[in-house]
Amino acid sequence: MTITRRQFLDTLAAGAATLAVSTTAKSYSQILGANDRLNFAVIGLHGRGYAHLSSLKANQSAVRITHVCDVDTNTLAKFAAATQQMMGTAPATSQDFRRVLDQKDVDAITIATPDHWHTPMAIYGLKAGKNVYVEKPCSHNPAEGALLLQAVAKYDKQVQMGTQQRSSPHTIEIVEKIHSGLIGRPYYASAWYVNTRKPIGYGKPASVPAQLDWDLWQGPAPRQQYKDNVQPYNWHWFRVWGTGETLNNGTHEIDVCRWALGVDYPNRVTAAGGRYAYKDDWQFYDTLVTSFEYDDKLISWDNKSCQGMRLYNRDRGSTIMGTDGSVIVDRDGYEVYDLNGKKTDEFRVNTQKTSSSDLIGADSMTDAHFANFIAAIQKGEALRAPISIGNVAVTMLQLSNIAWFVQRELDLDPSNGGNILNDPGAMKYWAREYEKGWEPTI
Repeated sequence: MTITRRQFLDTLAAGAATLAVSTTAKSYSQILGANDRLNFAVIGLHGRGYAHLSSLKANQSAVRITHVCDVDTNTLAKFAAATQQMMGTAPATSQDFRRVLDQKDVDAITIATPDHWHTPMAIYGLKAGKNVYVEKPCSHNPAEGALLLQAVAKYDKQVQMGTQQRSSPHTIEIVEKIHSGLIGRPYYASAWYVNTRKPIGYGKPASVPAQLDWDLWQGPAPRQQYKDNVQPYNWHWFRVWGTGETLNNGTHEIDVCRWALGVDYPNRVTAAGGRYAYKDDWQFYDTLVTSFEYDDKLISWDNKSCQGMRLYNRDRGSTIMGTDGSVIVDRDGYEVYDLNGKKTDEFRVNTQKTSSSDLIGADSMTDAHFANFIAAIQKGEALRAPISIGNVAVTMLQLSNIAWFVQRELDLDPSNGGNILNDPGAMKYWAREYEKGWEPTI
């Protein structure tokens, strides 16, 4: 017999309960068999963390948020209040994710931390028996991506990367149509992203804010003095923590390109660009053009972080070209063209947001991506972006960064995870140095 929550509380109030129980939601879930609802912990509570909250709310019939975690106590308190308001119950809070992983009742963690934490924290989670939803990029460097693949295989838990366009119904539809011959044989895909990011200036040494655990924020990264132009977003542009715009936004579009073309690691990568718009502490390019070459196909990536000139009236997207036509696809829909450039079909999602101005990304795609992750845990449904898929685009774009670092073309071994051939200097960037004691291991 199924007992509703109201029936349970009424019975308890009447003194007919036969077990000594707490009336907390935790006890209720344990006793009534409501554990078909998964207990989630959200870790990293800035912008993208709110998208995780929104999507868990959209899937609330299957989940609850029991814990939230951030190294900044002000951020933590604000997010905990938002979680209580949206989900109806107050989560436990912690500055240290390791205390969260100690909780046996946590089934899954979501990771929306800075990039340098993605693989190490995912591996910590796997070791603790948790399922993991990790934002893109799933790793900071190619060696970490390979290590994460090994950890997934060893611990046999569900690990989804946050390339949510993999769960977009219109993107799934158009990719299937491309694979079925809509534009003939697809052979060239181009991706782009534009934004008007402002300079970050030159950081000055500053006292660590009282609410911030700066040592834990850095975690596996070699220790740096705190400066006033890093938090909460500009870490993206420092190599010790971030991976540049290519991994920050290019991961999504390049993943769509290789999905549509049906390719994995390329034979060769070239990258040219620089920090042209401003002079400041930014350690990556603001403008970059990359080519990924295959035997009979090509992918290009055009990144403009500080110049808002749109392409095809879009600030981001992918164009897939074939022998009989082309497709333009982005988060808001797709358009189909014949070989002469005449539009033959289109689909538009009803949205008022532009892709680059929406820094949180609380959208139906992310809701669906979380729903897929939850169904994978509960029912064994196939993940749409397992690390085995997500890590390919991530590694490709990390190789693009390496080609830019060394300022030369890289020849790759596509059969061996894109390893760089005959270039020891470039291979020095394959992995990173870690703070002693923080090296990720499986």
